[in-house]
Amino acid sequence: MPTSYHTKDISQDSFLVTGGAGFIGSHIAAYLLRNGAKKVRVLDNLVNGFQSNLDLLRPYAAFEFLEGDIRNEATCLQACRDMNYVSHQAAVGSVPRSIKEPIYFNEVNVGGFVNMLKAASDNKVRQFVYASSSSVYGDEPSLPKLESRVGNCLSPYAATKKTNELYAQVFADVYGLNLLGFRYFNIFGPRQDPDGAYAAVIPLFVKGVMKETPVFINGDGEQTRDFTFVENAVQINIQGMLTEKKEALNKVYNVAMGKNFSVNHLFKACKEYLQSNFEASYREPRAGDIRNSLADISLAKNMLGYSPAKNFEIGLAETIEFFKEKYSGEHE
Repeated sequence: MPTSYHTKDISQDSFLVTGGAGFIGSHIAAYLLRNGAKKVRVLDNLVNGFQSNLDLLRPYAAFEFLEGDIRNEATCLQACRDMNYVSHQAAVGSVPRSIKEPIYFNEVNVGGFVNMLKAASDNKVRQFVYASSSSVYGDEPSLPKLESRVGNCLSPYAATKKTNELYAQVFADVYGLNLLGFRYFNIFGPRQDPDGAYAAVIPLFVKGVMKETPVFINGDGEQTRDFTFVENAVQINIQGMLTEKKEALNKVYNVAMGKNFSVNHLFKACKEYLQSNFEASYREPRAGDIRNSLADISLAKNMLGYSPAKNFEIGLAETIEFFKEKYSGEHE
């Protein structure tokens, strides 16, 4: 069993995890179930989520699955009924996809988010935490990124996440909802999807090197990211939902390692771990991408006791092992 991120008895508490069939959400739901929550309800429409993630949760008697879409107001009200805490992970991601589909991104990420806030407020949910994104920093050039300094958004995806933060502040001020937002920095780990059109870079690299199928690096590969293992996102969600520090509420927090690596370094690390000489191909930089990313995580440390449980190297090793097992039985 992994490290425990809470001391509170949660055996009488009920939790809703939206997007709980997805990558980060399924890890949060699994943590709560392993640690004896009274009920863990997952709301997911299975567009980005997977039945295989739900299958990992089904053995627990406290698990409950509600198939539905956050764009439906009645569904959100039903999902929040009798819940003490909400971890809102449901969203559509990907900067390039948002540039192609801005209306869809707004409907899900903004409209769905407001539905969830209203439903949580109407059901008197005790605390509501939600996924924001480091993309809200946009063109703000300084490093490391401080929560108080944001620039202009560079994509519709970034705009939806910035809007989430604005709505969260309104629901805190007007409706008295207790909220905490988390600006995720390049979360990676087991169960991340390597097969979608907009797959995240680490599972894409691992699969490409293992299968020796084309791997592309955008630009020169020297752009840097604060790659953050999924276990650290789980930690902050648990600490945020359960914090009783009033001064910690109604803020947004960076969720990261506080250390960055270039994409070239990442690809080289994947190759070395897999003992491969496979090479990547370089192509044009991607529209809407920032050049460098690095988080200051002192606010989360000071307010919530956040301390990254697993560093980049350990997280990458665990991730690669997961995908090695996943693909070992497949026909080459």
